[in-house]
Amino acid sequence: MAQVLHSGFQRPPGRLQTVKNGAESLIGTEWIPHKFTRSKIPDNVFQPRPEEHEKYGGDPQNPHKLHIVTRTRRTKRHPYWEKDMINMLGLQKAHSPQTHKNIPQVDAKLKVVKHLIRIQPLKVPQGLPTEQTMSSTCLKSTGELLVQWPLKPVEKEAKS
Repeated sequence: MAQVLHSGFQRPPGRLQTVKNGAESLIGTEWIPHKFTRSKIPDNVFQPRPEEHEKYGGDPQNPHKLHIVTRTRRTKRHPYWEKDMINMLGLQKAHSPQTHKNIPQVDAKLKVVKHLIRIQPLKVPQGLPTEQTMSSTCLKSTGELLVQWPLKPVEKEAKS
C-alpha cells in the first residue's frame, strides 16, 4: 500500500529539481532565477578604456587628483542601486557639485551612475590652498578652484 501512495506523488521528470536532504538542498537551486543576486551591470563597464583619455583630453600617466561631480539628471524611474549609489556619493541635490578623490573605488561607483552625472577634473591654476586660505576659495562652474589671497596693507615709508 505504501508503494502505491509513493508512486502517486512522484513529480514528472524535468519540471523541478528534487530537493536533497541537509546542506545539499541549498546547492541544488540552479533552477531558481537569480533576479536579485546577480549584478545587472556588465563587467566591461568597470574595465579601463584608453580611448576615453584621448576623447576627454586626460593624461593617463599624470591623472588629476580630484573630481568635481555634479548630478545633472533625476533618479526617478531608475533602479534602486543607482539611487543608492547617488546617495553614497552625496549627490541627493541636483546641480550641487561634490568633490571626490580620483581613486579606483570611487571611479567604480561613478561609472555605475555616469549617465546621471557630470564629472570634471579639479583644476588648481593658483596652487593648492593652505588651511588659512581655505575659507577664501571659490569653485567655478568650469572646474577651477580659485584662491582669493588676502591682501595686506602696504606700510608707508617715513620720509626723512
